[in-house]
Amino acid sequence: MLHFLFVTGMLSVVGSRVASLVVLEFCLRAVSGLVTAGKESSKFVQQLLMQSQFSLGCALTCSLHFLHEGAPQRWLCLLLAAALSWFLSRQATRLLQHVTAMYKLHSSQRYCGICIGLLTSGRCVLPMLCRAMIITFSVAVVAAIFIINQHFLSATEALRFWTPLTICYTLLVVYMQEEQHRLPGSQAVLNTVVVRLGGLMVLMLTVGRWADVLHIIMCFLGEAGCLIPTMDLLDATSSQVEKEEEDYAEYVKREHRRRPKAQEKEHQR
Repeated sequence: MLHFLFVTGMLSVVGSRVASLVVLEFCLRAVSGLVTAGKESSKFVQQLLMQSQFSLGCALTCSLHFLHEGAPQRWLCLLLAAALSWFLSRQATRLLQHVTAMYKLHSSQRYCGICIGLLTSGRCVLPMLCRAMIITFSVAVVAAIFIINQHFLSATEALRFWTPLTICYTLLVVYMQEEQHRLPGSQAVLNTVVVRLGGLMVLMLTVGRWADVLHIIMCFLGEAGCLIPTMDLLDATSSQVEKEEEDYAEYVKREHRRRPKAQEKEHQR
């Protein structure tokens, strides 16, 4: 309850302009990471979903601001979105408690619809979440570009803002990709948050407004409130993927050892 109220409060304080920049940075990081991930794409997707909590909130903020701009009672739409988020959070919490306590028994006895559904179609959950994220951030990118461009009176001002922003984000993405390969999962995530929001703050000090700097500080708090409770999960994801890769490498070695023996038996026959 406190976590939900804290994150909702941070999202309500952060302005649409800074939320738009957070969305664009997250999308650029996601696309570049998927392109360069290679064999570690499954690990990257899982970590990206866990890191996307606050960025997803910024995406919803941008989209609602863009879709309801000029509406006289726009705050009611934000209140409705917060209520829907709370309902989904409660349902997910109840599902987690049920699965943690009863999944082994119910999946073996096969008399619980929820556990049987997870047993038969559990592999569809991650692709479904990925598709929902792609749709949400696609709408948010369009809204973010529109929100940022409407603050400029001429194309020269827009170019003066977008040029350093693009260069800064590109360099940050390259740096963060190297950090994720060098450090453990949770440590790399914390360093990534500090680097990208710190770079964004420096950029706003040069081409932005003082309100934007204050909103970026709120983003620091919001990201910390979303990531600190998931540190153990990030480490577990990294170790699980590494274990799967080791098991696969061991399986390949065993297969290579079996093939010569099988060929010798066939030759003897």
